[in-house]
Amino acid sequence: MGAETAATVELGVLIYPGAQMAAVHGLTDLFAVANRIAAEHQAARLPVLRVSHWQVEGDQPPARIYASSAGAESDLLAVLIPPSIGGFSAAQMPARLAQWLRDQHARGATLGGVCMGSLLLAESGLLDGRSATTHWTSAKAFAEQYPKIKLKADTPIVDDGDLITTAGLMAWSELGLRLVDRLLGPSIATGTARFLVVEHSDSASACGSNFAPILGHGDAAILKVQHWLQSTGATDVSLTAMAERAGLEERTFLRRFRAATGLKPTEYCQHLRVGKAREMLEFTNGTIDHIAWSVGYQDPGAFRAIFKKVTGLAPSDYRSRFGVSPLGKTPIT
Repeated sequence: MGAETAATVELGVLIYPGAQMAAVHGLTDLFAVANRIAAEHQAARLPVLRVSHWQVEGDQPPARIYASSAGAESDLLAVLIPPSIGGFSAAQMPARLAQWLRDQHARGATLGGVCMGSLLLAESGLLDGRSATTHWTSAKAFAEQYPKIKLKADTPIVDDGDLITTAGLMAWSELGLRLVDRLLGPSIATGTARFLVVEHSDSASACGSNFAPILGHGDAAILKVQHWLQSTGATDVSLTAMAERAGLEERTFLRRFRAATGLKPTEYCQHLRVGKAREMLEFTNGTIDHIAWSVGYQDPGAFRAIFKKVTGLAPSDYRSRFGVSPLGKTPIT
């Protein structure tokens, strides 16, 4: 009965000239394994992941050429852009492909890019003002070509909620597992990684899931605010500012925001800020007080309390467990 009523969500994989087909088929297989493991938990009524392939031909919008299961074409919950092994550059990206990516994002799809995929997202303009990573061989040129993007070249994966970028050619598996974690839960993601014998280093599975905002709710006014909050980090916002951004009266905004996201605006902003703080604790040596200020908390004590409420760990304990320190440096707590 659970399998009959389970929702189906569609994940699109882009095939462009020079795309690494091992990644395209690998992601397809990864999601198939996740579906099989999830099916063992029928009582949970977990969604079924349908994978579709989208072919880029000339200057035409991508065309859907394959789907892993039958059913009517539906809005994409995510679009994954695999790496390239040569023969294509971001400068060659057709204008209609860039517009298609922007349209999918505007409809609520999460976009994930691996290596060249990060460059295509950059070329589309979606990463302007946002944080991202890319392959180390492209880092210098990336920084020069896209100065509006906050490049974190030493970070293997930057999960910015609705935009995810990864640095390595083989990082497509981690990108796929990150989405399995969001959609089916950390235990299914861990089981999928174990079956495929690949590493799944996501700290979310050990310390509460990284915040995965609900974007496919269909409320365009609320989605506009969510994209704005993602881009600003929700560091200096108010209910009035959010309602104005949505073009709604405050009481109407509160009702619709909670209906769409499942959270009050204040709770949503807390999760966004804690997500940014987790990344800084993992990959930088800034003091916890400085990190608190950077993500929008003037009171470090309030930041510590909220961080522990969300993750179950104090910031210093989180850094001790998950921090990746540069050689020769000691994390500052």
